[in-house]
Amino acid sequence: MTQNTPLSPPSPCHPRLTGDVHQRVLSAAQLRARGVSAAAAAAHCRAGGPWQQPLPGVYVLHPEPPTGEERLRSALLYAGRPPASGRRGVPAQPERETGPEPGYGEAMITGLAALALYGFAAAPPTSAAGIDVLVPRTRRLRSVGYVRLVRSPGTPRAEQVDGLPVAPVERALADAVAGLTDPLAVRGLLIEAVRGGHCEPASVVRELSRAKLLGRPQVVRAVDSFLAEGRAVAEGRLYEMVRTYGLPEPLWNVDLRLPGGPCLGGVDAYWPEQAVAVALDARAPLHGGPDGGGRREEHRAGRPGYAAEREHLERLGVTVVRLAPRGLRDASEQQAVVVRTALMAAADREPAAYVTVLPR
Repeated sequence: MTQNTPLSPPSPCHPRLTGDVHQRVLSAAQLRARGVSAAAAAAHCRAGGPWQQPLPGVYVLHPEPPTGEERLRSALLYAGRPPASGRRGVPAQPERETGPEPGYGEAMITGLAALALYGFAAAPPTSAAGIDVLVPRTRRLRSVGYVRLVRSPGTPRAEQVDGLPVAPVERALADAVAGLTDPLAVRGLLIEAVRGGHCEPASVVRELSRAKLLGRPQVVRAVDSFLAEGRAVAEGRLYEMVRTYGLPEPLWNVDLRLPGGPCLGGVDAYWPEQAVAVALDARAPLHGGPDGGGRREEHRAGRPGYAAEREHLERLGVTVVRLAPRGLRDASEQQAVVVRTALMAAADREPAAYVTVLPR
């Protein structure tokens, strides 16, 4: 964007338009920097005029309905503008005009609008819905028009999507779910996040817990389906890894037991000749805070069990390789090397104790 360039007042019939949305949507401060006073901008926005003011302090330099991209940019300019005045006796900070996205400050798109930018089919288009904008809690703006401000004591590092600052998928999901009451809508968004490879279940549950949403009935039911879907996706990645990198075919989804004894634990893949097992670490994290109820207690009780099962198996000579879903997604070749190394090392170990293998 050319800075400090005077912007000639357009004629009523021929508003100044460019192909760049950064030039079509400007804040009051950006217009002032280009020689357009507040009075002149207001005159251009009168009925039948060439401009419009969809939000306080934000102008669209044409009379047609704003596009989805223009709505997003106008929301960011409104939420990211500096305070109108500082503390008594302290001048207001000037509009930030540096960086790839001048005027946005710390504001970023979140909620359903962010998910639409990430390509979620279940999210409505940005031209047809309100826009959630994440801002620091200290901002003294109010929600207005199609902009709903979401305040947070600390904002995450924004992702750049189509040139716009957008909250990470996990945070955008949590902010979207916070405004939904339909369990089917919640479930659809969460499952699409996993199926589309946007994020891992554990990180989403962590965000839902942080936002204190795990106690809501519609969220509890959706999370159950979401975690099951996440595990199915992780298992599919494990199958693909074994076959893509030519690992020996294992026994899939089995329980290991001592002959006539108790269950030693379930594993996702087992190579009996080498006594090597793979277990997917696809569990949800331990939830903190008052929400989560019995689910939180279940995980608190279950986590030591995982460690005890692994320790017991390894004492019997069974090598347990634990793989994370993110590793299978982002570094499947490296994960295959880890498993192959464990299989090759079996020849140098003492023979494992005999265990019974049963379908899980």
